[in-house]
Amino acid sequence: MGCVETAACLAVGSELLGQERVDTNSLTVTRFLAEFGVRTAEKRVVGDDVTAIAEAVAGLMERADVVVVTGGLGPTADDVTREGVAAALGTQVQRDTEIEAWLHERYAHFKRKMPASCVRMADVIPGAQVLRNSRGTAPGMLFEVGERLLVVLPGVPWEMELMLEHDVRPVLEKRNADRRRSTRTLLLSGVIESEVEERVRHLYDRFGRENVTILASAGLVRLLLSSSGSAAETMPALDRMETAFREALGRDIAAVGEGGIAEVVLSMLRERRMTLATAESCTGGLVGKLITDIAGSSDVYAGGVVTYSNAAKATLLDVPNELLVAHGAVSEPVALAMAKGVRQRLSAHWGLAITGIAGPGGGTDDKPVGLVYWAVAGPDGERCLTRVLPGGRGLIRRLSAN
Repeated sequence: MGCVETAACLAVGSELLGQERVDTNSLTVTRFLAEFGVRTAEKRVVGDDVTAIAEAVAGLMERADVVVVTGGLGPTADDVTREGVAAALGTQVQRDTEIEAWLHERYAHFKRKMPASCVRMADVIPGAQVLRNSRGTAPGMLFEVGERLLVVLPGVPWEMELMLEHDVRPVLEKRNADRRRSTRTLLLSGVIESEVEERVRHLYDRFGRENVTILASAGLVRLLLSSSGSAAETMPALDRMETAFREALGRDIAAVGEGGIAEVVLSMLRERRMTLATAESCTGGLVGKLITDIAGSSDVYAGGVVTYSNAAKATLLDVPNELLVAHGAVSEPVALAMAKGVRQRLSAHWGLAITGIAGPGGGTDDKPVGLVYWAVAGPDGERCLTRVLPGGRGLIRRLSAN
């Protein structure tokens, strides 16, 4: 059997076409398939309609080597994925008495009587490998149609994830025994997507543009490096890529891995057995939230204060009133005084302060909306940086925190 190269994800559910729910299963499926060198080329969402499901499955199977369908396998009248997939394959569902008996056992295990409608979940498509659901009740199905693989799984995420691991992984390992796709993430902070692109584009010809993905978020950029081949080939290839991209990006690379910038900072502090305290104005506690979202941060994070008013800056952080009068709350001298003040007040090795104008009002020609100062004070001295950030109030705050 040849190597699988492309995949498509189909999420079934009319609720996914509204405003209340978003398809996240395709993200899990895409990550899972990528381990085997399978590139997801298409994602679709359709409602609970037999014809729509049938047309989508048939079309995707013409274009992709692997098609993964999620959702619509439950017992209710709108769960029509089985019928839609059967129509796409030119057949009809049939009642499987063995699966019906298993369903009764599942409900008995949960100490519940199986409702009559649930017997629909025992309807399977001829030729399918039925995948029993150890975390729920709705079975999945797996088909090998020529060289193509069709997988139909429940839409409940934790049920789907287990079935991917338990039932689908062995099939893909057999099909793609000599092909894997490994990735490595470089985390950059304080740079913008277009700047990163400009600095690394000369490496595309060397490593392949398809093996480099730049993902930007508020104040952070993630650079995903990928390599396909055997397990023995991908790791050395990623090592070579990382070396080249480090040469191009230098100290702007904060870390390697999936973690965020707060985890990087906490790890560095922990290695040095140092502590951090924060003083925030325009961010209103967002930095403290990012830090305390991480379990175990209390061993290095002493705490933080939100000093929104001038009076709070003076009272809680000992910022001299003459600095506030002479330079204003959004200024380098005040940012440095805030960092020194919170460091002293909370007896931390390092103090970090942020003060700025998040808008929409409050800006002037000299101090426009988006002007932000960051200051640190610690055993190695003091430093202050400033930038004018784009966007509305929420974006400026998120950019500032990151």
